[in-house]
Amino acid sequence: MSTMLLVPLEDVVVFPNMNLTLTLSVDVGSEDRVLLVPQHENDYAAVGTVAEVTDRVRLPGGGRAVALAGLHRGLAGAAETDARGRLRVAVEERPDDETADGRTRELEREYRAIVEEILELRGDDGRISAFVRSITEPGALADTVGYSPDFSFAQKVRVLETVDIKERLALAIELQRERLAEMQVRRRIRDDVEEGAAKQQREYILRKQMESIRKELGEDDVSIVTELRQKLAEAELPEPVREQAERELGRLERQGESSPEASMIRNYLEWLLAVPWGKRSDETLDPLHTREVLDADHAGLDDVKERIVEYIAVRKLREERGIEPDKRSGAILTLVGPPGTGKTSIGESIARALGRDFVRMSLGGVRDEAEIRGHRRTYIGALPGRIVRALRDAGTMNPVILLDEVDKVGADWRGDPSAALLEVLDPAQNSTFRDHYLDVELDLSEVVFIATANMVDTIPGPLLDRMEVIRFDGYTVDEKVGIARGYLWPRQRERNGLREDEVAIGDIALETVITDYTREAGVRQLERELGKLLRKTATRIASAKVDAPVAIGLDELREALGRQQFYREAAERTAVPGVATGLAVTGTGGDVLFVEATSAKGAEKLVLTGQLGDVMKESAQIALSSLRSRADGLGVDEDAFERAFHVHVPAGAIPKDGPSAGITMATALASLLSGRAVKHTVGMTGEVTLQGRVLPIGGLKQKVLAAHAAGLTDVIIPERNRQDLDDVPEHVRDELTFHPVISLDEVLELALEPAVSLHAV
Repeated sequence: MSTMLLVPLEDVVVFPNMNLTLTLSVDVGSEDRVLLVPQHENDYAAVGTVAEVTDRVRLPGGGRAVALAGLHRGLAGAAETDARGRLRVAVEERPDDETADGRTRELEREYRAIVEEILELRGDDGRISAFVRSITEPGALADTVGYSPDFSFAQKVRVLETVDIKERLALAIELQRERLAEMQVRRRIRDDVEEGAAKQQREYILRKQMESIRKELGEDDVSIVTELRQKLAEAELPEPVREQAERELGRLERQGESSPEASMIRNYLEWLLAVPWGKRSDETLDPLHTREVLDADHAGLDDVKERIVEYIAVRKLREERGIEPDKRSGAILTLVGPPGTGKTSIGESIARALGRDFVRMSLGGVRDEAEIRGHRRTYIGALPGRIVRALRDAGTMNPVILLDEVDKVGADWRGDPSAALLEVLDPAQNSTFRDHYLDVELDLSEVVFIATANMVDTIPGPLLDRMEVIRFDGYTVDEKVGIARGYLWPRQRERNGLREDEVAIGDIALETVITDYTREAGVRQLERELGKLLRKTATRIASAKVDAPVAIGLDELREALGRQQFYREAAERTAVPGVATGLAVTGTGGDVLFVEATSAKGAEKLVLTGQLGDVMKESAQIALSSLRSRADGLGVDEDAFERAFHVHVPAGAIPKDGPSAGITMATALASLLSGRAVKHTVGMTGEVTLQGRVLPIGGLKQKVLAAHAAGLTDVIIPERNRQDLDDVPEHVRDELTFHPVISLDEVLELALEPAVSLHAV
């Protein structure tokens, strides 16, 4: 153990056998040997290099430098400061062991082989290779890592701190192997790029030579540019679009068909030519014919049919009287209603009535704005949006485009497709619609857009503002019988291979299928049940179990469709106090909703179950508070309210929300407190306030149809909804008794059974 002057080297690593001249921050004085220790931000390496001071050099300007020769490694120990303020440390000198076993020689050979490959990739002139071959000691060979500028300060310190020769050689091999792999990747990339460029240049030269040879032989084929120019001349393009196409065609001609952009320009021009510029269907502007077609295809839906007939009549008058077409008078109809009510299929009927082409565009689940407006041409695989593709598919500029499920358009980081639809569905703007891919103006003012949706709530407000909403509120039982008789039964009979004279069904059997086996606003499930009935009939006829013709009665119906699926259970459910029948609107139409209430001794509280939303929970609390304020009128002691109440709405797996169940909850609680059952023929809907006023609600027609289908005869509605009864079919109004009310007291008087007097008992 010897004591030496510590010389820190900032971000410099000196290895044994290195000779160098350094300007040091420490005055070595007359020292013969010093310990050189790498340093980085006051962090010293554990191992340094013992170096001999071979010379002292005076630099111009008065500076001093020392020439050093690295000898071997040294481990720094205890440190102390001498009289001149310099740091001296105890050093354990660790020269390399010159003896080498078989493992060391094997590592040495592997290291030399890797270094040779690196030098070959770098293009060494032989000097470095000769230097490496001249080193015979394995430790010194591993230390050659210190000469390479490719390794970082930290990597060199790791090698310096590795005293064991085998470990040091293994570490040096690992570092050099990483460096070799990196150089090989770089070389491979460079070779690929050079090869691709050479191949492209060769192809270009060969194509030019082929063109020259064909010209000499008089066999010059029609080029893509010539073909596109011919198509361009034949197309009826608007002037701005023609100018844009000519510019792109000129670019293609200048760059050549083998240029990298040629395919992109060619695709663009082909899409530009695919748009049916100037092509229009010859319309049939006959209101009477239009109504006949719509009536032949669909039963009911008078509002939709009247609106289409009005559109045709206006177009006809303007054309007959020579009035210029108004680009702002486009029709944007939005059909809103439950599934299975014929919203999508009526689009085809409208197109047939108008004599126009029809294109259906499903928007359910679309989340990318580019689906509507198209991608920019700079993107690989760019395409026009769905609007342009719909025009291409239609082959005309005035088709009927059905935007199906517009309420199910999504939005995420790729944009909001509903925002892109704002311009498309605005008659004041869509005459200058611009697709991102084509980047030219498209006139959509002659397109008849028809949107469909199940619910209005999920359509963004600005988009809904541009739409003319027509509501489909579902069909009555009589209407369903008519649809089944005129449309569904013949269609399913044909699909199941049966002739008209082989099977028959009566209206009573059809009504039984509707009431006992389906509960929907539309007729989709009804058609499935009729299909099932006809399949089983076809099987019996094909198996020779019965002879045609087959008349399907109730017995055959029950045998084919199985047990009854739906029941009119209002009477059974409301037979006990605490249960009231409410009316609700769901995504699939109107429905009957039962509200049950019970109470038990305990601290005063209100428990609500059945997956109720916040609005419905508040309605229950308002109903209880409103009843508390009119306890005397109910003949209920105020102490009866100091109990734990539980309100439950069955079908707990289905989330429910909305304010229109307010009077139903109040009636159920009033029935519980008074002991008076709710009349089983009564259904109700309305919102209640703390003062007991009944406020109006929405969806009255769907709720009334649900009440009618459930067999109710009396319906309590808010007074301010009285005029909405005009929307209810006349035969339904004739079969039901409506009770418009203003206050909760009227509701309870109408809904609850009379109080039983003791004298009557």
